[in-house]
Amino acid sequence: MSYLASLRNQDRLRVLAADSTSMSTQLLVEALARDRQFDVIESPHDRSTVLQLLTREQPHIVLVAAKLDEDDAGCNLVREIRSASPVTRVIVLLDSSERALVVEAFRAGAQGVFCRTEPFRLLSRCIQCVHQGQIWASSSELQYVLEALARSTFVKFQAKSGSLLSARETDVVRCVVEGLTNREIAQRLKLTEHTVKNYLFRIFEKLGVSSRVEVVLYALGQRDPHPALPSNGRKFHAVPAPLKSSLPISITARKSN
Repeated sequence: MSYLASLRNQDRLRVLAADSTSMSTQLLVEALARDRQFDVIESPHDRSTVLQLLTREQPHIVLVAAKLDEDDAGCNLVREIRSASPVTRVIVLLDSSERALVVEAFRAGAQGVFCRTEPFRLLSRCIQCVHQGQIWASSSELQYVLEALARSTFVKFQAKSGSLLSARETDVVRCVVEGLTNREIAQRLKLTEHTVKNYLFRIFEKLGVSSRVEVVLYALGQRDPHPALPSNGRKFHAVPAPLKSSLPISITARKSN
């Protein structure tokens, strides 16, 4: 019986939860544990323990408060989590959807933000979507990020061995940052849409990302690269699946209240 239970646990989504107080963490864990698809790990609200559990438990998702305590900001912890385990996806719990908090969470490398004013039933969906490689944000939160990125400085795509992207690939990225569609990029660069899609696929592969939003975050210096592995290696980031839209963006944008 224990063997069967172990097998079932292996199929579950491992979620490491660390809220700002012990009580809130316990309540969060108990509530999420009611959903059988989750194997929830409770963490004390201190940075060192979260990082120790990250290494030991290897969770798929870390759900962390934007500020764990007075001395340690959660968004700094997000950077450490992403650095220690790039395959682990991070969702930041916010007390309110303030512009500065939202932007800082995504700059730190979070794949989603969840405001405590949202219905709890949406948290399970948030975790599922982020695990599938999507970005979780409301339309207003996403707008905060895009406005902040528009004021940022475009970084150079450099690797230790030289340029990470070709000149033409960099041109395509600049167009993506401007929010152009594939058709608009094709018109500006005098290419076919099919060629633009091929460029985007190669850009995703080289940067180790899976969505246009991640390309924008990378281009504007808000995240570290995850170089693509050799063809016989294992990629952590899923190749973008075909969408009905011409924009290969993996986003779950919620309507603002």
